Amino acid sequence: MLRKLSFVIVSFSLAVGFAGCKSAPKTEDAGGDVGGANSELNAGDANTMGDSDSGKAMGMQTIYFKYDSFEIDAEGKTALKTNVEILKANPTVKIQIEGHCDQRGGIQYNIALGEKRANTVRDAIKKAGISSDRLATISYGKERLVDTAMTEEAFAKNRRANFVITSK
Repeated sequence: MLRKLSFVIVSFSLAVGFAGCKSAPKTEDAGGDVGGANSELNAGDANTMGDSDSGKAMGMQTIYFKYDSFEIDAEGKTALKTNVEILKANPTVKIQIEGHCDQRGGIQYNIALGEKRANTVRDAIKKAGISSDRLATISYGKERLVDTAMTEEAFAKNRRANFVITSK
């Protein structure tokens, strides 16, 4: 009896312990492969090369989205064109496109929306002639806000796809 009780308690403790473990964010490259810590696209390395939010990504521009949308508007298409020109002029540069959302909505919903934003931008860049092996995507949903205020202006700043140089 004591042995059964011990087994149940240990099993329950392990189940609860593993259920509480958090997964690392998934990184998906254009080929659909998902990479983690051993992926070529290591966010720690990427940030040392610059990103479009900080203005340190070779002049690449962040693309902003309307509320609950992953459609690239006219202003976004202008920024996209600039980014494609930069990529064409620098054929060895690889980038990671990060999809972001504002802080409204659930975590899973915003991860999915951020992924749609990143994938939409990636697909538009591929259509413009940039090889898919130079492009990777990741969604951070509402986890990496540039402005934490609860205003429409702050929300608009957070709904974006930014670019991180991962390899020169």
